[in-house]
Amino acid sequence: MNRIAFVVAGLSVGFGCVLAAPPAPAQAHPLGNFSVNQLAAVHLHPDRVEVAAEVDLAELPTLQELSSVDTDRDGTPSEPERAARATTGCGTLARDFEVAVAGRRLGWMVDSSAFEYADGAAGLRTSRLRCRLVADAALGSATTVGIVNRFRADRVGWRELTAVGHGVRIVDSPLPVESVSGGLRAYPEDLLSSPLDVRSARLRVEPGADGGAAAAATTVDRGTSSGAQWTARAEGALRDIVGSRRLTPLVGVLAVVLALGLGAAHAALPGHGKTVMAAYLAGRDGRARDAVTVGATVTLTHTGGVLLLGLLLTTVAGLVGETVLGWLGVLSGALIAVVGLGMLLDLRRRRRLRPTPGHAHPHPDPHQHPHGDHGHAHIGHGHGGHGHHHHHPHPGERPSRLGILGIGISGGLVPSPSALVILLGAIGLGRTGFGVLLVIGYGVGMAATLTAAGLLVIRLRERWDRRLRGRGGRRWHRLASLSSFTPTATAGLVLVVGVALAGRALTSFA
Repeated sequence: MNRIAFVVAGLSVGFGCVLAAPPAPAQAHPLGNFSVNQLAAVHLHPDRVEVAAEVDLAELPTLQELSSVDTDRDGTPSEPERAARATTGCGTLARDFEVAVAGRRLGWMVDSSAFEYADGAAGLRTSRLRCRLVADAALGSATTVGIVNRFRADRVGWRELTAVGHGVRIVDSPLPVESVSGGLRAYPEDLLSSPLDVRSARLRVEPGADGGAAAAATTVDRGTSSGAQWTARAEGALRDIVGSRRLTPLVGVLAVVLALGLGAAHAALPGHGKTVMAAYLAGRDGRARDAVTVGATVTLTHTGGVLLLGLLLTTVAGLVGETVLGWLGVLSGALIAVVGLGMLLDLRRRRRLRPTPGHAHPHPDPHQHPHGDHGHAHIGHGHGGHGHHHHHPHPGERPSRLGILGIGISGGLVPSPSALVILLGAIGLGRTGFGVLLVIGYGVGMAATLTAAGLLVIRLRERWDRRLRGRGGRRWHRLASLSSFTPTATAGLVLVVGVALAGRALTSFA
């Protein structure tokens, strides 16, 4: 008991430290640990154009590209290896960053290049590429300058352009003079939900005083909700634990509990199938064990997805992680839509086979004995009308096994990037088993939220059914008859939500 009390006290102190800590600053990479973020500062002179470019790679692309930097495979990129990487990266940037003066494309010379690493989340590293490009240009008279950035166009991330004149004047510049992100080091919080994605611009320049017309954009701190602050603190604490060089048993237990809480909070966010699952269980007369099955399927699917994607990212250098997540989102939505379509087809089939209310047979025999007609009519009314049809569904109206599995798989099919970072960070520090345990905890937390939501819906539906059965009168019978439309509405909702989720995932490729 003393040992248990000690563990409980330690966990309480640990959670107190996490919750009492100051709010975590905005994350270093606004679009997450998959992002590749870029800043290109264009400087216009009467006789030349210079570009100072910065490329900030988050943890996962840095990990993926480590093998192309560490060519001798000793695990530590040396200074010559980093220099070679800088030369290659800036050469690619010079090819893909286009500036045209009066329609004529400039030819770049790489004036300087650098490539370095920095500590990132969960013991992983980030990397930064710096390039300075110079090209001769004639800007001594009024002309136009076109800018197009095609460097690493397939990667999601913050993309920023700035422009300033030195001895030339930019007329009505669409670009700011200064970076709003402090050189990709202090991203403004009010833009995190809609990060900058500036890839091209067209400028008009003429001889004149130095400076540009545009000012740097100002930012407004809109704040975040207490729930978002708690989640940010918990994620930061978990990443710090995973990246720590020392790991005690008590801290390990705290990490597992944090993973459970983060998984539960993650499932509470929009887009994890709660609406679909609730509608499916309510419309198909689901039972408690169906909700538990959905939760268990979510855990297994999410855990397996994180492990598989982590393996792919560490073995396939050219794999774009956010693209994989996008296609998994499309597959998840399509799977939900298939479940909804199957529900509609099943309803149509059952209605063709089911006798109409008040009649036991769709085509009664006119020569049948009157008493038999009366008897069958009575039975048909009692079971096909308000009694059996509405409150005691046929066994075929229960959720199908494939439907339950489809809803569960769709809920856990898209792996959480934060869980993926935690896993890869633990693997990088030689704690593979601990990382897998945290990922399992994350999935169990997700399943707990979804299962609780399903059980709540089932309980509410059962109370509604008992209320209908317990009250007599025409009013309640009318409500019961209206409930016959619920399965169709539910199936339609599942289908529409699935199509919408797949469509939203497809927009990420635009």
